Amino acid sequence: MSRVVILVIDGFGVGAMPDAGAPRSADATADTLGHLLDAHRANTGHRLPLPTLEALGLGLVHPHRDLARTASLPAAVGRAAPGYPGADTYAGHQTMMGADCSRVTVAGIAGHLDEVAEALRADGHRTALLDGRPVLVVDGRVLVHDNLEADPGVNWNVSARLEDVPFAEILAIAHAVRSVAPVARVIAVGGHADAPLDAFVRDGDLGTVGLDTPASGFYRNGGLEVQHLGAPLDRTRRLPELAAGAGVPVTLVGKAADVLACDAALCRPAVDTAEVLALTREAVRRAPATALIVGNVQETDLAGHQQDSARYAAVLRQTDSGLGALLPCLSSPGDRLIVTGDHGNDPAVGHARHTREYVPVLIHRPEAAGLALLPPARTLADVGATAAVALGLRAAALANGTPLLRPVARSTEVAG
Repeated sequence: MSRVVILVIDGFGVGAMPDAGAPRSADATADTLGHLLDAHRANTGHRLPLPTLEALGLGLVHPHRDLARTASLPAAVGRAAPGYPGADTYAGHQTMMGADCSRVTVAGIAGHLDEVAEALRADGHRTALLDGRPVLVVDGRVLVHDNLEADPGVNWNVSARLEDVPFAEILAIAHAVRSVAPVARVIAVGGHADAPLDAFVRDGDLGTVGLDTPASGFYRNGGLEVQHLGAPLDRTRRLPELAAGAGVPVTLVGKAADVLACDAALCRPAVDTAEVLALTREAVRRAPATALIVGNVQETDLAGHQQDSARYAAVLRQTDSGLGALLPCLSSPGDRLIVTGDHGNDPAVGHARHTREYVPVLIHRPEAAGLALLPPARTLADVGATAAVALGLRAAALANGTPLLRPVARSTEVAG
């Protein structure tokens, strides 16, 4: 019997991957946590207090001068590589749940214009390039373009003004694009812009071209409608569906409720960090002896996008306090709290996009005798496989991932 909580601190990186500098050379020095700690000390003269994360062994994953290099709680500690291309919330969460994202690629729309246009014409739409640029204009009113807010080539958008096109039509066009898109997400976006959308098309990084959605007024004019269409995956081999199929109650909290979208789960969407942590505690208190709860703290990622180190630090302190309140709720032998991330989002790197970084894997094990140092996880799918084993499920039933810890009966042994 085991209540397993996976809490994803969105955008919580602990150092650049070896290939992080491929899109932008500056990203080779990305270090979300390290730069955050440095900025806090520079701004306040004091270390950033993170007592719960330190007690779980965060300083063993990131040996920063302001973190204790030990773990005072019974924990298993390591770090994970993303295990998917780029740095993306959707692909990160799917991978973490054991999905196989090997077919997802990072690609600008410029290299796929012909197949996208062909798919749209097969659905009865007219297509044309926007002034000869790699942006498709569909039926004279809808733009199909690179997403300029995520890392180049991670997502494509299908955008239109709602006064011109109903959202149902935008979504139908997005589904046609999704049928041939190799990227992690195709995002249907409808809103109210300050002018025709072609006025807000601009060049992005690495040859991408797309709508500058914030500049268009979509976010400030109200009435925004958005739907994310993820890459096709075998959902029967993800952790939430595997658990639910075995009779284990599943609760998805915060952004996890949106990006994982499991029909069998109780979904509790929220953005506010205090609410996410309160809903997570409530889910644990109401859970039977065996349950899976996956939560996402989104406001760390939002602070990274805003390049606001002070706000990120404040949200991380709030998260740390919430974790401290959550731990006493997970005190039975076999219970697990797994704290991790999905990618980095370094607020000091010089741009407002995700950074490709390792993420921590901190596992609280109340019945364990002490500290276990985990082997490096080659993919976030190893987190899902580890959770599956703790729930008494077959990790091999997931599409991807290898358990980082042995089954509960032998979990006091040091892995690696």
